[in-house]
Amino acid sequence: MNIIAISNLNLHTMKTTTLSLLLLASLGLFSCNKNQKNPAEQALEEKPVSTQCYISIYEKDTVNLQINTLKSGKLTGTMDMKLLDMPIKTGKIAGEFKGDTLFVDYSFVQGTNDKVVFKNPMAFLKKGTELVLGNGEIVTYLGASYFKKGVPIDFENVKYKFTGVDCPK
Repeated sequence: MNIIAISNLNLHTMKTTTLSLLLLASLGLFSCNKNQKNPAEQALEEKPVSTQCYISIYEKDTVNLQINTLKSGKLTGTMDMKLLDMPIKTGKIAGEFKGDTLFVDYSFVQGTNDKVVFKNPMAFLKKGTELVLGNGEIVTYLGASYFKKGVPIDFENVKYKFTGVDCPK
């Protein structure tokens, strides 16, 4: 065998060994992480320490909101929006209070189309026993929607003011 053939053989062996080690390492990392859940999934599975229900009626629109407070201080829940001449929006909320404002992500489906899940940010201002759903400028970047920084959320000129009600059993 000449020197070039031996060099090519050694190079091929090194490449194969390196690729095998990379594959093995990535499989190891994947198997370590596959049972871990992201914080949002963990929050949805955590048992609530309290539950509060709210309703908002504006003209012919009705919005039902259930908020579960978790031990961690995070909030989860459900919201159903029955708006005039629109398919019913049914979904889940997850978020937290920052001061007197509750910021949540609302993940929902519209009507019978359960194949497409929409996700919007929402902000509720706590005023006494009421929650007021604010209006703000929403920006979408790389598929994620959020309130535009530096633009205030309007809690005065709103449609939906929620009052506390007994939760359905």
